[in-house]
Order: sequence, then structure tokens, then C-alpha cells
Amino acid sequence: MDPKGEELAAVIAEIRQRVRARYPNGAASGDVALPDMTPLLHARDAAEGKVAGIGSVNPRPPGFANSIAQSVKRLVSRALNWHVREQVEFNRAMLECVQASIDALNDSNRAVATLSARLAAVASADATQQLNDLRTHWSHWRVEWEKKLASVEITFLRSVSDQLNAFQYRVTSMDAGYREQMRAQHANFEAALGRSSEAIQQSVATQIEELQKRFWADFGRIRLEYETIIHAELRAIRQKASFGAPAIAVAPSAEAAFHDIDWLKFAERFRGSEATIQQRQKIYASRFRGHASVLDIGCGRGEMLEVFREAGIHAVGIDLNEDSLAVCRGKGLEVESANLFDYLRELPDCSLGGIVCSQVVEHLPPERMPELVKLAHAKLRTGALLAIETPNPECLAIFATHFYLDPTHRHPIPPALMSFYLEEAGFGRIEVERLSPAIESMPSLAELPEGFRKEFFGALDYAVFARKLG
Repeated sequence: MDPKGEELAAVIAEIRQRVRARYPNGAASGDVALPDMTPLLHARDAAEGKVAGIGSVNPRPPGFANSIAQSVKRLVSRALNWHVREQVEFNRAMLECVQASIDALNDSNRAVATLSARLAAVASADATQQLNDLRTHWSHWRVEWEKKLASVEITFLRSVSDQLNAFQYRVTSMDAGYREQMRAQHANFEAALGRSSEAIQQSVATQIEELQKRFWADFGRIRLEYETIIHAELRAIRQKASFGAPAIAVAPSAEAAFHDIDWLKFAERFRGSEATIQQRQKIYASRFRGHASVLDIGCGRGEMLEVFREAGIHAVGIDLNEDSLAVCRGKGLEVESANLFDYLRELPDCSLGGIVCSQVVEHLPPERMPELVKLAHAKLRTGALLAIETPNPECLAIFATHFYLDPTHRHPIPPALMSFYLEEAGFGRIEVERLSPAIESMPSLAELPEGFRKEFFGALDYAVFARKLG
């Protein structure tokens, strides 16, 4: 490159640095945007590069061939210098024009920046003056507004106070008038009530008394008629159920002397309903599970047989009362009319898996109790279970209430004596379980000391369980 070209490039570089230092972001102060001359500068730089490259020879790797090639290129470049001189001068003139345009634009930018700064200063001064004026007006307005607010508040509070006083006065007047009116009405009511109360009370009392008399008279008559019809119907049903049954010779018992007594009605009143007895005897189902077939001596209305049937245990019952047997047959139970001693003697030895005898042994003569235990031992298989339930003479309450209610009861058997009979006959694993606590039917026993009550007023009944040893 010739010296003039180098000097021109240095001047352009200096101008570019000054412009960039003065307007680095292309914007004046405030919100005024300046023209962006970056594309123009890039185009100028590219043109300068092309101008500088005119007449130069591209370098190549050193060597003999390169030296010859470079010499030829230089020779050709000097030969063409007269041809491209005009073009080079034109290019340099265009670059000077571009540079002049850039300088003019810079001057314009400076003028715009100066103008923008002056406008910003003017605007700032106006805004400050307006703000000061606004603060002054606001201060005066606020003072006046607070005075007016205080005046309005005072007027409002006075109005509310006047209204409250007027309302309180009116309420007090209305309350006094209402109370006076109520007192007058109450006085009139009491006077009228006093005049008619005696007549009304006498009339009402007379009517109530007459109604009560008529009600209880009708109730007693209906109840008597109802019980008479029920008793007659039950006896007719039992007689019809047992009519035509073959007569079976049975040994005379204590009940023979009381043949006119309705024993089903007796059991319902003094022993309890069938549902109550059945619920109480469910303890035997778990004991006799796996001991079929079971013989129920003195099956009565069949509560024990129903418990065994629900548990899936085969059981047979015997009894001497035909009315009870008719009830059992009506339930589909397997029963037979027989004397317990005769029935046991006719059974094959070791043929039963269990025997249960509930509320029976107290009806037997004392001398026949050992005979019953020996017969039961002979008819049971080895390991079979025997259960005997009877009133508990250890409980003194049994003699005051339950034991002598049944006229066929003979002698109570203490648990110790019962256990002795069983041991003598060859039974073992004897268990005595107390049943029906006396305090449940006689709550007044709770007033006794606990130790004394348990010793003399414990369980009304007991059941003894024993197994045949061999």
C-alpha cells in the first residue's frame, strides 16, 4: 500500500474511535434516539479493504516456483497500473464522500443530543414547578377538608344522640304500657280462674275416678275371661295331641298324687318360659359335643332337646308327663314316656355317649339316688359324660323361695354328697359348676357383706359333670 493510503486508513480509524467513544449506544440524553451508523461504518471499512488490496500480489508458500510466479505477477501489476489508476482514484473519491457523510451525521447527532438535553432540562424544571404547585394546593385543601369533616362528624353524632334518646323514651313508654296491660289481664284471669276452679276440679276428679273404676273393672273381667279361654284351649290341645296314644305302664311317682295339676302352666309360672330355660341350658351344648347319642332324663317341654338339635347332637328324651311329651312331639323331638329306672335297665350296657338329668334327682327318694348313678355308669361308654343339675342346698335362699314351690320336691342333695355318689359308682374328672346366682333374682342380697353372701347365698342351682372311667 502507498503512503497516502496508509495515512488515510489511520485518519479513518481515529475518527471511528472518537465517534464510538462519544456515542457508544447511538442515543442522546432523554428519550431521543440517534441514527445508528454502524452499517455505514462496516460498509466503509469493507470498501477501504478493497481499495488497499488493489495492485498487491497474494502471498504464496516460499520456493523457487513461488519467486518466479511472484515476479511475473508484479510485472503484470505494473503493466496494468495505467489501466486501473482511474478506478483507484474513483474509489478513493467515493471513500472521501462516505467519510464526509459520516462526519455530517456525527455533527447532526451532536446537535440532536444538545437539543435533547436542553429539552429535558426545560421539562424537568416545569415538572418541578408543577409538583410544588400541587403540594401547595394539596396542603390548603387538606386543612379545609379536615375542618369540614370535623363539622360533619359533630353534626352526625348530635343527630345520632337525639335519635337514640327519642328511641329510648319510646321503648320505655311502650314497656310500661305493656306491663300495665299484662297485669290487668292477669288479674282478670286469676279472678275468673278462682270463680270456676273449684267446680272444674270437682267435675274433672269425679270423671277421672269414674273412668278409672270402669277401666279396672273391664280390665279385670277381660283378663279373667282371657285366662279362662287360654287355659281351656291349652288343655284341649294337649288332650287332643295325646288322644289315642298307647297306654304305657309306668311306675307310680310323686306326681300321681297331683294328677289334677296343670304341670305345663306350673312350669311356665314358677320355672320360666321355654325361651328362658333354653337360653340357660345352652351351656350343655358345648359340654356334650362329640358325645352322641345323649339321653335327656326328665325332658319336660324339650328345652334341652332343642338345644342339642340346634348344636347337631342326637338326643332322646324320656318323661312321665303326657302333656309335656305331647308338646315335645309337636316340636318334632324324639321322646318316649317311660320310668327312668325301667328305661335304663332295658338299655344295652355301654350304649350311650352321654346322659343329662336336669332338675329331676330332687324328686327321687334319697335311697334311689345311688341306684340311678350306678345304672347311668353301666349304660355309658368309657369316657362318656354324665351331667346332673339340681337345686343347690348350700344357698339358703333356695329354701326361702324356689325349692318348696314344687310340691313334688323331696330332699335336696348337696354337691359334696353328689360327688361322693359319682366317685363310688366309678366316675372321675368330676366338676361342679354353680348356676343362677341368687343375687340376680333377689337384688336385696347386695346389702349383705360380700364374703357372707358368697358363702350362704351364692348360686340357686348347680350342675355336676363327670366322666365314666372304665
